[in-house]
Amino acid sequence: MIKITFPDGSVKECAKGTTAYQIAESISPRLAADSLAASVNGATVDMTRAIEEDAAIKFYKWDDEEGKHAFWHTSSHLLAEALTELYPGIKFGIGPAIENGFYYDVDSPTPITEADLAKIESKMTELARNKEQLVRTEVAKCDALKTFADKGEEYKVELINDLEDGTISFYTNGSFTDLCRGPHIPNTGYIKAIKLTSVAGAYWRGNEHNKMLTRIYGISFPKKSMLDEYVAMMEEAKKRDHRKLGKELELFHFSQRVGQGLPLWLPKGAALRDRLEQFLRGVQKDYGYQQVITPHIGNKELYVTSGHYAKYGKDSFQPIHTPDENEEFLLKPMNCPHHCEIYKYKPRSYKDLPVRLAEFGTVYRYEQSGELHGLTRVRGFTQDDAHMFVRPDQLLEEFEKVIDIVLYIFRTLKFDNYTAQISLRDPNNKEKYIGTDENWEKAESAIIEASKAKGLNTVVEYGEAAFYGPKLDFMVKDAIGRKWQLGTIQVDYNLPERFDLTYKGADDKLHRPIMIHRAPFGSMERFVAVLLEHTGGKFPLWLSPDQVVVLPISEKFNDYAQEVSEYLNRFDVRTQVDDRNEKIGRKIRDNELKRIPYLLIVGEKETAERLVSVRAQGEGDKGQMTLDGFRDYITSLVRDEIEANKMKNE
Repeated sequence: MIKITFPDGSVKECAKGTTAYQIAESISPRLAADSLAASVNGATVDMTRAIEEDAAIKFYKWDDEEGKHAFWHTSSHLLAEALTELYPGIKFGIGPAIENGFYYDVDSPTPITEADLAKIESKMTELARNKEQLVRTEVAKCDALKTFADKGEEYKVELINDLEDGTISFYTNGSFTDLCRGPHIPNTGYIKAIKLTSVAGAYWRGNEHNKMLTRIYGISFPKKSMLDEYVAMMEEAKKRDHRKLGKELELFHFSQRVGQGLPLWLPKGAALRDRLEQFLRGVQKDYGYQQVITPHIGNKELYVTSGHYAKYGKDSFQPIHTPDENEEFLLKPMNCPHHCEIYKYKPRSYKDLPVRLAEFGTVYRYEQSGELHGLTRVRGFTQDDAHMFVRPDQLLEEFEKVIDIVLYIFRTLKFDNYTAQISLRDPNNKEKYIGTDENWEKAESAIIEASKAKGLNTVVEYGEAAFYGPKLDFMVKDAIGRKWQLGTIQVDYNLPERFDLTYKGADDKLHRPIMIHRAPFGSMERFVAVLLEHTGGKFPLWLSPDQVVVLPISEKFNDYAQEVSEYLNRFDVRTQVDDRNEKIGRKIRDNELKRIPYLLIVGEKETAERLVSVRAQGEGDKGQMTLDGFRDYITSLVRDEIEANKMKNE
């Protein structure tokens, strides 16, 4: 007999070899039917895996990330089985579950296009009805190599060559057998609704020097109603796509001549971004930050010292060589090494700490062209970066203050649905990180303690830490339920050691400060993209690039329209004139599509009596007002928004 411990602490004895499914069934047939995978002593496994020793167990359902992961992982194998039957001779790369769905990379003798997806979906649905079990077998490396070499599956052979003997397993569903660690759901019958969403090209193993494979994306659900909701959400997402809105609202532009992944901020986009920056500068001033500016390039040795060259060198642009053959520079991949040098420029006392340095610093990473996506994945981006250098006794208080800043930003911009992800080091792969075990343990403990003190809703993810320290990453759900990573806080004991940063303590000895990295927005580019999609382009009044547009009914009233615009702009009400030779109905429609909060219509009566007819976005006509009356009305609305934000912070 073995002892099984449940999440509530209760213990049950079972026969050795009992499966997770059998344990769930002994509690409740409903629990067994709903459970997609299980955690056994911290490892996620199949429900059908036999348990051979005392274990702590937890069951994962559809609402759990682990449950969805197993469901979508099985769906990728179902996709591969369907492709095997439809495309003889097809070869397979990898087919993982991803954040929303799954994909499989394939090398098909017959090209697969978007037009083929319906046919493949139909075959998947047919196979799913067979309720095929996913059978796991442990395989010796030599046998695994022979199995796939005999099939001509060179991609699988390459993957197996990278694995150690004794760690290899196969999964079989129907006629398809795959190299796979698992876990999987009990059988394919759980998959009730399938949607293949797109076809794309993907270099094998992400290397542009390798062959381009076909990547088929999909998503699946245990109920058709869930798929219907997802399809509706995707339609809404298309309307909110920041690339589409950015073009319509004239916020940003990409030029092939300038270069891929290098956004050009147009006047209205620059105004939006500037207001976001000014907003954060004001918050930072209240918290005692000092603004700094650092160059866009740095000596290669700076990034060798910091460790960024070893970690980011392959993702950076090629070194910049000067006429002096001994000089080598890099485009800045991160701001923190520069801030370390600013801290170090003069001796520091314990009385000087904390030192809080902030910068809207532009950094550069070479992203492959296939990975670029609007503003969310670019090659040059500006971080709202700051670094605090603190004494050990200040660490928790400073970390909690940064959490306060992040939450204030979320409240102000109505990101109300978020989770704090505690991103820790992978305990089984420590060579990916720099620094001592002692420093890592202290840094991880500080983040966990600060998160508890603030009452955050947290999840723990191992292997997601930065190479120099653990992080608290804020995962935000937008207005239509999609998850984004916005804002990060990191504790770092390692860079202060690498740069030999010190301060003189009360004991007159030199001590090492601790470094906190912080970027509430993350990057201006990504944040604007997410904000665009979250709001659908309907920004708060205080943030909107254009708050008002004046619409003359005909060209006879253009002069008065211009006078109204100039008057309001003198009071910092951002106003423009639409004096196109178009009918007023067309002007109203066009400017409402541009999400401008207030439309002022002027004609003969308004010009004669110095009035404006007011129309509010989403509310319709608000009646006529005098110029002074409208000025007071809109400035009070902006003032009320700002005051409400301050009250939220207090």
